[in-house]
Amino acid sequence: MPAGTSTLAQTKRGSEVTNISPNGIWVLANDKEYFISYKDYPVFATASIKQIAAVTTDFSGNLHWEELDADIELDSLENPEAYPLIYR
Repeated sequence: MPAGTSTLAQTKRGSEVTNISPNGIWVLANDKEYFISYKDYPVFATASIKQIAAVTTDFSGNLHWEELDADIELDSLENPEAYPLIYR
């Protein structure tokens, strides 16, 4: 940390899209890479590269895409069995 700065709490690192493929996207968040399948998250299947790349991280470290109105909790990517996806 540079001299003369201080923090009250350790902040989460940002996130970035590291790869986009025909099957899904890879996102690096908090030094860990996650795969997001278009099958499980169809909002990304028709999104532009610019829209997909515009990922941000909220205060809790979860992923957010403002223009797509999409949010993904990192815990749902780490423990998908606890978050069954049901589409109607």
